[in-house]
Amino acid sequence: MKQVLLISGPNLNLLGEREPEIYGESSLDDYVARAESVAAEYGYELIHRQYNDEGSIVEEIQ
Repeated sequence: MKQVLLISGPNLNLLGEREPEIYGESSLDDYVARAESVAAEYGYELIHRQYNDEGSIVEEIQ
């Protein structure tokens, strides 16, 4: 199965908790679940990683 890597950056783990009146009430898990569902519809496996620092993101993609 083909794979897709979804990288979430700093503070996205706070979606749904931090200022929901601005950012909404959906959590990062909600968005990831939806992305997994869409990926599966097209025959892909979604791999999700969430990092709160840019250095870790760079390490992941190198």
